[in-house]
Amino acid sequence: MQLWDGFLTAKSKIVVPDYRKVQKEIDISRLFLLTSYRRLDSSATDEDLDRIEQLGRTVPFPDQEHQVQENIHDQVRNISRALDTIFLAGCERKKSLEEGFKRPSGLAFAVTKSKPDIEVQKLLGPPATASLGKYDIDEALKNQLGFSLHLKDSEVPGHNAGQGLFLEGIARTGTVVALYPGVIYSPAKYWYIPGYPKLDNPYLVSRYEGYVIDGKSWGKGGTSREFWDGYDEPEEKEEDLEDRKEEQGEEAMVDKASEGEAASQVIERRNPLALAHFVNHPPKGQLPNVMICPYDFPEHEEDMRPYIPNLRFEDDTVKNMERRGKSWSKVPLPEVLSAKDRDPTYLRGLVLVTTRNVCNEELLLNYRLSNPKTKPEWYHPVDEAEERRRWANQDGRRLASQDGSAG
Repeated sequence: MQLWDGFLTAKSKIVVPDYRKVQKEIDISRLFLLTSYRRLDSSATDEDLDRIEQLGRTVPFPDQEHQVQENIHDQVRNISRALDTIFLAGCERKKSLEEGFKRPSGLAFAVTKSKPDIEVQKLLGPPATASLGKYDIDEALKNQLGFSLHLKDSEVPGHNAGQGLFLEGIARTGTVVALYPGVIYSPAKYWYIPGYPKLDNPYLVSRYEGYVIDGKSWGKGGTSREFWDGYDEPEEKEEDLEDRKEEQGEEAMVDKASEGEAASQVIERRNPLALAHFVNHPPKGQLPNVMICPYDFPEHEEDMRPYIPNLRFEDDTVKNMERRGKSWSKVPLPEVLSAKDRDPTYLRGLVLVTTRNVCNEELLLNYRLSNPKTKPEWYHPVDEAEERRRWANQDGRRLASQDGSAG
């Protein structure tokens, strides 16, 4: 699909100092075109496509960004409904918080941002769900959405490609095909990332505004709908722990361990689309067929919450820390975070969106690795100019192994 080519060329010629912002606008504009195209049905005409392309050239960037969120949320809502049909079929739902406990609503809810008491949720327990194996879930999902995802040996040639993420069935251009799972860290919580600052984790991915998602904590998911606390990964190696104590100070390590946690939530660990962290980078000469898109999930959508495979890392007090040499200092929240970014009622997630029609093939994502000095031999940039813009004007905290290309 070439709808966005002209707009991409025009944006690339803009001469401004913030090249990273330019690349973000290019990415969002492309997602605007892709996801708007997805909203059209099969009877769409060439005139419809021309109209979308014209909108991509004329609609202001903030409006495009908002529309992308609307388009993605509509798709994720439909995915959640499909998964409800699969997992809750024939099951009587347990008494909900709304039925058992009076909660604020309307303006009171908006002002207080009240949340269900997690201890009460644990007492009620997760709702009953159907007992289904992976095969049954995948077949049901394919019947609902037209595709399913599978892990098997990658077809990408080269050194240690390992497992790849394959789509079975058909997904149209602009379709959300996978969710990036794991614990979400804001820029103020970087030092809580396991192994920080010596990161050797290929499952870290970032958004433009700095949120980092650790997919390693999710693994391949689980076997039930359960209270997930985000701590499924193995304990930190003893030598790594000693290195961190020496560098950060043992007292800081104790404080950190006692104050930080990922807020437990009822999550459907069998989510068949929570596999985006297994997607591979394309080999040299081949283009990706998916791109990463930011998705801000509103947590008040409680019926959808079990199917959002993420937890926000939180601590008991807001400690905004910045590394200065070998010490840490408290600093204001990064200015890059908008009022919405600071709003705790949104989860800053990522999804994979198809860039063309995909049929029975391996999904491939442009990693846009951030550190040019440590790129592995198998890595071949898809677009070097695009990659340079993505990581321009950085502040030195290059955490992500892959690029969360929009934010």
